[in-house]
Amino acid sequence: MTEYERSLTMPAPPEQVFDQAADIGRLGEWLPGDLHVRAGELPAVTVHEDRTDEDTPALLKPRKEQMRLEWGTREEGSYAGWLQVAGIDSGASEVTVHLSFFDESHDPGERRVTEALDRSLHRLEEQVRLRVDTPGG
Repeated sequence: MTEYERSLTMPAPPEQVFDQAADIGRLGEWLPGDLHVRAGELPAVTVHEDRTDEDTPALLKPRKEQMRLEWGTREEGSYAGWLQVAGIDSGASEVTVHLSFFDESHDPGERRVTEALDRSLHRLEEQVRLRVDTPGG
């Protein structure tokens, strides 16, 4: 099993960051550009990966009371992940994303994964910042 984890501070309270991250209709605004999530009847979703041109049955479980979003493959159990939002001083939040690859053949490698996680966190931060900076956000 291989695990990766990255964190980033965001300029908004945890509830606002979590709502942005867990919005099924807006996942594409912060997920890696080559992943596309189609919601079924939650927690069931389908993830399309451009790199492999494959659809994978997956689960997506928002846990608002814990400020946590969990996901993973449904049938083969090749990977799982979570996003955790925690409040920090002055109304900001720290967001941590963690991925676990149980099947080494699904692990794209440390460099690709850490770059994708960093890009995703920065894209989420941008979306959060747009909400914070827009009146009525």
